[in-house]
Amino acid sequence: MEIDQIKDIVDYGIIGLLIFLSIITMTFAIERVLFFRSINLEEYRHKLSLELDLTKRLGTIATIGTNAPYIGLLGTVLAIILTFYIIGDKQDDINTGEIMKHLALALKATAAGLFVAIPATVIYNALIGKIDRILAQWEILQDEKSRRYR
Repeated sequence: MEIDQIKDIVDYGIIGLLIFLSIITMTFAIERVLFFRSINLEEYRHKLSLELDLTKRLGTIATIGTNAPYIGLLGTVLAIILTFYIIGDKQDDINTGEIMKHLALALKATAAGLFVAIPATVIYNALIGKIDRILAQWEILQDEKSRRYR
């Protein structure tokens, strides 16, 4: 595998994957928010069926939030390996400025991973909070219904 191929894997593969995961996160988050707004709690007779509907796609958002930093770290490790390979290849003519540039660019994958993970984690936690409130509203509704029938 050539140096340019490894660089392309980091630049387009890892960063592209992280952009794709970010798009999935935002799409699922928007879908969940729209679902939460349109939900009719009176349609649900069982709490578990409500919970199943409310928590759809949350596992994917949590998984992205958890694993995006690792994907970014993989890109950083590959780029650092590439930098060491370049250093080893040019032992006679080592330019420290070029080495520092390569190492700085290697960190962009980690930064991209964090850029995806932090919002995904915040979105996941916000959606969990909203689910807790919706479930509490459903329980209040059920209590009111049972009082009417007494």
